[in-house]
Amino acid sequence: MDLRDSAEEAEFRAGLRAWLAGAVPVTTGPDGAPPQGRWGDIEAVRSYTRALHDAGYAGLTWPAEHGGRGLSPAYQAIYLEETARAEATEHIGVIGLGMVGPTIIACGSPEQRAWYLPRILTGEIIFCQGFSEPEAGSDLSAVRTVARRDGDELVVTGRKVWSSYAHLADHCLLLARTDPGQRRHRGLSCLLVDLRSAGVTVRPIRQMTGEAEFAEIEFDEVRVPLDAVVGAVDDGWRVAMTTLAHERGTFGFTLTARLDVAFRRLVATAKARGRDTDPLVRDQIAARYVELEGLRWTNRRGLAALARTGVPGPETSVIKLRWSQAHQRLTSLAVQLLGGDAEPDGWDPYWRHQMLRSRANTIEGGTSEVLRNLVAERVLGLPRSY
Repeated sequence: MDLRDSAEEAEFRAGLRAWLAGAVPVTTGPDGAPPQGRWGDIEAVRSYTRALHDAGYAGLTWPAEHGGRGLSPAYQAIYLEETARAEATEHIGVIGLGMVGPTIIACGSPEQRAWYLPRILTGEIIFCQGFSEPEAGSDLSAVRTVARRDGDELVVTGRKVWSSYAHLADHCLLLARTDPGQRRHRGLSCLLVDLRSAGVTVRPIRQMTGEAEFAEIEFDEVRVPLDAVVGAVDDGWRVAMTTLAHERGTFGFTLTARLDVAFRRLVATAKARGRDTDPLVRDQIAARYVELEGLRWTNRRGLAALARTGVPGPETSVIKLRWSQAHQRLTSLAVQLLGGDAEPDGWDPYWRHQMLRSRANTIEGGTSEVLRNLVAERVLGLPRSY
């Protein structure tokens, strides 16, 4: 495992840093670091997405024949690191770019590739993911949304929840049961659904931060053409697993880079409060740094495995699990430095947002309980938990 950039990777990183320096507005918060707000101005995000595509930074690892650059995952990892450190906004179609697009490339028809892929790259089509359901918990195979056959159409009825950015999306990669006689992993299909269709209702879910990153989607007799099925009918579990493999992928580099940004702010906050000489505070900051470095090394191991096999391994679950806990501990320490007994309205806006937002880290993207089971079974080889 080589932690250094190759000459080509170093050149790419330098070029990306230079581009970001001109593309990302330079503003500073009270602690001297740029404020976070990646989705505050949607028109600004759309404009940034167009610039990102024009500069060749959208679809870095997509095959060239599908509009990408055909680069290795190492370049995507560099991109995620540098954009997170610059606190740049994301491509407005981040889910389509990182999850749905690669799924269509791997499992979609030639017609689906020709129509969707170019529009995902430019941000013209924005996807969300419709997997989780209100009564299924973390059990993806317990899907109750039904898609019944009616001629050359499927009629979809059901509900999805916790769909990231669904209120911005115009399309959804939906997992539904097409054979109600089958159970668990069988009889499922993945569909590309236009959310502007009759019978679709999207309800944003307001979080305690005041934001609405997630939404609930209701499908009431929504008609979807049969050619919108990705892969074969009743083969949706394989397609969904392809999507989830790409969801993990190199995303740990984004999480770790964002944690690095938060850590630098933590140090700045300790200095501003005159707490950086307190040995107890220094000990806690050192512990947070050790966690950050552990995540960096684990990311590199995962990237090395991805380069060997071409498939993200179960080790990525370790990254998400430990990151979620590390972020919560870091924000809790920051709040202590600000005076934990003070009213939250008086806290620094950045840390108030981070503290509230971090509460969901151990739930979203796979709960910590589910991830521990994955690590136990697939990494450590322990018996299956029932």
